[in-house]
Amino acid sequence: MPRYTIDFDDKFDKTLSDLLKSTDATTKADVIRRAVASYSYLKKAQQENKNAKVVVTDDGKLRREIVLP
Repeated sequence: MPRYTIDFDDKFDKTLSDLLKSTDATTKADVIRRAVASYSYLKKAQQENKNAKVVVTDDGKLRREIVLP
């Protein structure tokens, strides 16, 4: 399995720690793996349909539109 060494600032590390506590992930690396998998899935879906949007809704109301770079 490939290994990576990545330097993060304190703010990013806090974000990882917060995500770790709020999910069933077991390690920060697991949080990162899930984030990359989610991004990959959404990016592929967006590429398959150029008009596709990623949105967050609440009771049918648009709360956020997420723009993927």
